[in-house]
Amino acid sequence: MKRIALFLATNFAILIVASITMSLLGVGGILDETGTNLNLQGLLVFCLIFGMGISLVSLLMSKMIAKWSTKVKIIKEPSSERERWLVQTIESQAREAGIGMPDVGIFPAQQANAFATGANRNKALVAVSEGMMQRFDREEIKAVLGHEVGHVANGDMVTLALIQGVVNAFVMFLARIVGFAVDRLVLKNEEGLGIGYFITTIVTEILLAFLASTIVFWFSRRREFVADEAGARLGSRQGMIAALQRLQKESNVPNQMPESMQAFGITSGKKKGLKALFTTHPPLEKRIAALQNMTD
Repeated sequence: MKRIALFLATNFAILIVASITMSLLGVGGILDETGTNLNLQGLLVFCLIFGMGISLVSLLMSKMIAKWSTKVKIIKEPSSERERWLVQTIESQAREAGIGMPDVGIFPAQQANAFATGANRNKALVAVSEGMMQRFDREEIKAVLGHEVGHVANGDMVTLALIQGVVNAFVMFLARIVGFAVDRLVLKNEEGLGIGYFITTIVTEILLAFLASTIVFWFSRRREFVADEAGARLGSRQGMIAALQRLQKESNVPNQMPESMQAFGITSGKKKGLKALFTTHPPLEKRIAALQNMTD
């Protein structure tokens, strides 16, 4: 309920800010000069600016949000042999992958997980959970770290944000066309934008965003296979397989990763049926099979 309320408030706020911004940019409103038809060019620019803008702002804030939401402790100066090994391992993998040295951290979660995030591949963040550090052996952890470094090197966070931005723009554009059609053809409003337009636009936007998100989830699942290959290359294939097999055995451990970060973790939990379309990671058994069939 809170999410829906926040979405509605944000949607109206965007409409107000958008109107001001469009005027300042000289693009004009979403209606033509007569006020009776849509200005499709202006509407498209509006949707691209705000659809892409929201996604890119989220990307730029991703590292800060990750630190805050996971309570990750950044290792500035290793205080133990374990932390020293962790920093040295990521430093070696980053060098091999051709990226800058990421910030390295450990976050307080008993669930075995790790994530990478950041808008700049040379200033990213790679973090591993306390639970993984305690229960996984170093070969497995090294492979998982290689998986996360692979995400950074492949630019997956940036690509995911761009795809999300295009999806946002498409949803906003189509929802407003549907809202305008209902306002004019069903409610017979002949000029301006009536209440039917705003209500229909919001409802349509929610429904389309829900459906269109499957595209983003699909891309995320495909990139996990590529990141697994990076884990096998920067660590070892057996280590990556063993890590995924251990995650299978720990499937009963609650997923403590914040929802906003689950796409960047090593796993997001198991879902079946239609729910599988809305998960960020493929089933572990498929990932293990892909690694076993991987050619050197």
